[in-house]
Amino acid sequence: MDHSHDPDRPLPSTEAAVRAVRAVAERHGHSVSVEHAIGADESSRRSAAGAFAVTDEDGSMPHEAWLEIPATEGPLTPHITVQVFEEGDAHITLDGITFHDVPREQAPAFLETVFDGRARVKMTWWPPYCRLIVALPGDRTYKEVVPMAHGGLSRWMNAIAK
Repeated sequence: MDHSHDPDRPLPSTEAAVRAVRAVAERHGHSVSVEHAIGADESSRRSAAGAFAVTDEDGSMPHEAWLEIPATEGPLTPHITVQVFEEGDAHITLDGITFHDVPREQAPAFLETVFDGRARVKMTWWPPYCRLIVALPGDRTYKEVVPMAHGGLSRWMNAIAK
């Protein structure tokens, strides 16, 4: 059975996104730990929820999830965390570099790109600059600056640097 996810097909819920991300990681032989935050009092984006409020004002119950995929040595992969939000976006962090506001539909393809070895680091010597680039199939590319002052490149980023 093919568990791949079409990035143009919406993932209707946080749980659907968790299942899709977990399927990609497990297909590549990676373990995944998941923590769920359910209810307005648990959600990181609902800090103004009133005391004992578990639902939003419209009666819905927000659901967020935090997934962690440990780094591996062979093949070398980064430490990955994925935070999936009720609003339909995700934050994906690769060895401490966070890609904000990735649509949750893109999260499985994003991880597929990383696990397939298609992510890269682009460095320039003058001006000194370093970017982590994850190019998804199609025309979607995510880029984040890698701050060299705070530890520089991880082993995984060194391995993919060009």
